Amino acid sequence: MRAEPFVQQGSMFKLADWMNQHAGLTAGITSRRNGFSKHPYESLNLGFHVGDNPEDVLKNRHSASVAIGAALDHWVGTEQVHQAVIKKVTHEDAGKGAKDLASAIKGTDGIYTAEEDLLLTSLYADCVPLFFLSPQSKLVGLAHAGWKGTVGKIGANMVDEWVKAEGIRPDDIIAAIGPSIGSCCYEVDEFVIMQVNKALPADTANFPYRQIDEKHYLLDLREVNKRILIQAGMKEENIVETSYCTSCNNEQFFSHRKELGKTGRIMSYIGRLKGAEREYPAKSFSHPK
Repeated sequence: MRAEPFVQQGSMFKLADWMNQHAGLTAGITSRRNGFSKHPYESLNLGFHVGDNPEDVLKNRHSASVAIGAALDHWVGTEQVHQAVIKKVTHEDAGKGAKDLASAIKGTDGIYTAEEDLLLTSLYADCVPLFFLSPQSKLVGLAHAGWKGTVGKIGANMVDEWVKAEGIRPDDIIAAIGPSIGSCCYEVDEFVIMQVNKALPADTANFPYRQIDEKHYLLDLREVNKRILIQAGMKEENIVETSYCTSCNNEQFFSHRKELGKTGRIMSYIGRLKGAEREYPAKSFSHPK
């Protein structure tokens, strides 16, 4: 069994092996700790859209920017509408969605770039974070995969886009599946299972769910994403997967299910930093006692 790819360092869970193997790369996901937000968003909530005090969210983002090593003017964020649209971003998009929701890239759940000093970001509270890297071409990408994005094959869409638009072979891509709700806690109904069955190959054995009563199932959404990536041409050995369930580990991560819909958001991030890490926010903040 592989070691856990997301290694806790302070308030971050970092893709340590990726960062050690690829100079200049930063990648990981935040925890819910060491922030400024009050109940029910305590404390490192990075989502502007959940009803939290925007000033606290902005302070949290400044704090995270220091921990990550990339100032907010280098961040790129998306609206996240639970679909499967992929967009390529450039320095013209730098700062979008970093300091408010209004400026985020609209109608998009997946972004990628070939440029340095852009930090791609995406927000979660149980959905599946997908990280992508092509070491040879220097492409990096993020995709937000709730169940709708998963069955819409957002992961495969990223792979296909890199193959068709960037000339990259699927077996040259590596991917990581980040902290999200696990099959231990993710109960869904028959409608969702029908969509999962349509998304996976017809000859798939051992479908990644378990029926618990006449109309309900426990679904392994991470495994569905993994199989879709393999179906898109990726090598299984090039995909690493977390063991962290956001619901079981609610003290570390926000969980929409565990907290009955009223909670904050953690943030996945990836970028190749050259100069961004030297540009820390001018203003520092003291954490509340």
